[in-house]
Amino acid sequence: MSQTSDANDLNTELEDLVATSDTGARKPTGAARKLLLSVAAAWSVFQLWIASPLPFMLGFGVFNSTESRSIHLAFAVFLGFMAYPAFKRSPREYIPIIDWVLALVAAFCAAYLYIFYTDLAARPGRPITQDVIVAVIGLVLLLEATRRALGPPLMIVALVFIVYSMAGPWMPGILAHRGVSLEALINHQWLTTQGVFGIALGVSTSFVFLFVLFGSLLDKAGAGNYFIKVAFSLLGHYRGGPAKAAVVASGMTGLISGSSIANTVTTGTFTIPMMKRVGFSAEKAGAVEVASSVNGQIMPPVMGAAAFLMVEYVGISYVEVIKHAFLPALISYIALVYIVHLEAVKAGMQGLQSSNPPRPLLRKVLGFMTGLILLMALSFAVYYGLGWLKPLLGDAAGWVIGAALGAVYLGLLKVGSRYPELEMDEPDAPVVSLPQTRPTVMSGLHFILPVIVLIWCLMVERLSPGLSAFWATVLMIVIIITQRPLMALFRGQGETGTAVVKGLDDLWQGLVAGARNMIGIGIATATAGIIVGAVSQTGVGLVLADLVEILSMGNLLLMLVLTAVLSLILGMGLPTTANYIVVSALLAPVIVTLGQQSGLLVPLIAVHLFVFYFGIMADVTPPVGLASFAAAAVSGGDPIRTGFQAFYYSLRTAALPFLFIFNTDLLLIDVDFMHGLLIFAVATVAMLIFAAATQGWLVVKSRWYESLLLLLVAFTLFRPGFWMDMVHDPYRSVPPAQLEQALGRVDEGSNLRIQVNGEDDIGQPRTFFVLVPVPDGETGSERLDKLGLLLMQDGDRTLVDMVTYGSPAADMGFDFDQEIVEILAPVDRWAKEWMWIPGIAVFLLVIGLQWRRRPAAASSARA
Repeated sequence: MSQTSDANDLNTELEDLVATSDTGARKPTGAARKLLLSVAAAWSVFQLWIASPLPFMLGFGVFNSTESRSIHLAFAVFLGFMAYPAFKRSPREYIPIIDWVLALVAAFCAAYLYIFYTDLAARPGRPITQDVIVAVIGLVLLLEATRRALGPPLMIVALVFIVYSMAGPWMPGILAHRGVSLEALINHQWLTTQGVFGIALGVSTSFVFLFVLFGSLLDKAGAGNYFIKVAFSLLGHYRGGPAKAAVVASGMTGLISGSSIANTVTTGTFTIPMMKRVGFSAEKAGAVEVASSVNGQIMPPVMGAAAFLMVEYVGISYVEVIKHAFLPALISYIALVYIVHLEAVKAGMQGLQSSNPPRPLLRKVLGFMTGLILLMALSFAVYYGLGWLKPLLGDAAGWVIGAALGAVYLGLLKVGSRYPELEMDEPDAPVVSLPQTRPTVMSGLHFILPVIVLIWCLMVERLSPGLSAFWATVLMIVIIITQRPLMALFRGQGETGTAVVKGLDDLWQGLVAGARNMIGIGIATATAGIIVGAVSQTGVGLVLADLVEILSMGNLLLMLVLTAVLSLILGMGLPTTANYIVVSALLAPVIVTLGQQSGLLVPLIAVHLFVFYFGIMADVTPPVGLASFAAAAVSGGDPIRTGFQAFYYSLRTAALPFLFIFNTDLLLIDVDFMHGLLIFAVATVAMLIFAAATQGWLVVKSRWYESLLLLLVAFTLFRPGFWMDMVHDPYRSVPPAQLEQALGRVDEGSNLRIQVNGEDDIGQPRTFFVLVPVPDGETGSERLDKLGLLLMQDGDRTLVDMVTYGSPAADMGFDFDQEIVEILAPVDRWAKEWMWIPGIAVFLLVIGLQWRRRPAAASSARA
């Protein structure tokens, strides 16, 4: 009896933890509860409406981006005041009158742009008294909603930037600026799309909400439990199996949860007790869950909300973001599984008892290969079959594809109905037998359909992320309503009416949960917009660039370390999305500029992923890593020790951003398919070696010098160019006057590195490098013309005389009267990948050293 009450207390504590951080801790009763849930569901319906083609087909309910952002924020702040109490001692069971008033006023101020859109459009930049009053009240209430939903840190940071905007003339030294009047501040921050209603809130409105809603519906349908059961059935019987299953289950749950904390609680309540049962300490069990849950945000195709902001900030499609983020995320997860394996080996752990009938290894391999070949053949047939059918069917293609999808759904449900329904297990039960793999996998195959539709729309049809999520959500709504009655029909249970009611209830709960999960994100993106608006209005970004350059002494590596530390510090109080917005707005351009000046041309996507990774790491980092506190609540361990252990496990995630800044091959930038496969294989081996080095165990326990050698090998496999550049310089210097001849001599598609002296936007002298891709052309003169560049000689100096408007040269940053200082042309040399050979030789040497100690270790263990 006491065990049951303890479990109930734990569940209540965890629900409160998730509610406080994600959905709002207030749980009113009666009419207030119905209104809160109805408004949340209405928000979800509104977002589905504006994402769908229906407004354009029916000719009403069409909102432009500014109007939809305004309504989106109105919902968010209204629910923020309704769902989040003002203080810890504030009532949870009812909503005080003051909160009703604040919620209504805040919603009106947020919806002001929608209600008075025509009037505001008629007087751009000329706010009247009414505009100023509404905007001031709106900003104050937005900051209060931020404090309630996300805590004081983000509110304080936003307030500092507002004060800085207005107090510019009184700022010391380098921070001083001419200042901003109240009217100018209000106009910029509230009445335009430069501040609160800027890009960040636009991404939250267009993309993020639908992905969060999709995840909520998938979870309510039972996919979360399905993913956990599948992972345990496949991996639970291996050495340290529950921990490996926890990593895979959290990765799959990351598809449906954009929150590290919710992911930790969802999977951790089941996985952490199982890990403790096979020998993991409370802190290590919690740390494994935290490390894998946090990584869920970097795993495509559905990454954390900040990934959608990259689409707008970097100016590339979401498919490109997925492509660049895929390899680091995958090798990070593989390395975590290996870390867990090493922990199990060190402690001599065993797995749980498998329920699967024993099968010979050859049969297992044949079964796996057969399944893989059938899946590839099916994918091939669908891809080319649809490519052939769509032109043939014309306008009817959508209906035919929809009918085919419906038939596949019915078929998968029919297959699933032959197996028992998956039940939620009690993790604290004394004996747990692993579920059989085949029945477990077969019973929920239909949950994978919406994920396939989402990936298909994103990757093949190349629809926008918002529209892709819309169609996946529509299919999810169909599944959540129909799966219960159809399963009852196929199983001959005859309770179809009750099943339909349950399905509609699941849909309602999914709509409400999706909206409540979005309250914090909607408010965070709006408040982060204040910071972005202040940066654009005051020019503080340029000041910060100078400040950071002084602190880093012009050293790019030190600059990256400072950026990582700032992300971790801000992440202690800011949610991941807001942290990414703040740090990327302030420091991403600085890193790119500093890289240009030091000769390392860093792609913008690499810098943004760098910031994104360290923003996510803040959920792990002690002393404030909230995911660690959630895991410790489940495991019963110490939250600080859990946080340090999780950070130790996450060192691989912290190392990756530094590696892909200096070796962009890891982001699959300018890499063909076969080269990409090779990089994946080598990078995976390198990350496993790095994990072995940090864990101090490979074949047996490593000696200190062996760990150092393993780190050296991992570095060599990740960055072979570092050593090859020492052996042979990759470029030769060409006099600036010979640019035309240099362009004629090098191969088409290669790159010249050109050092340029010029001025920045405010007339200060600066030196930077430009990577110039060599265009096609028969001669150097023709290639120079295609670049849009005209040069002149002024004595010994080579100057830019003219740059054609809209030409490649103009896009690269060339401008009139710049001086070309040096040209570096590529030379023929061995490929950098040859350095992998000595790296692998050192690795084999370490294995040999440890293998010699293995018999002794084995005999001492037996003794």
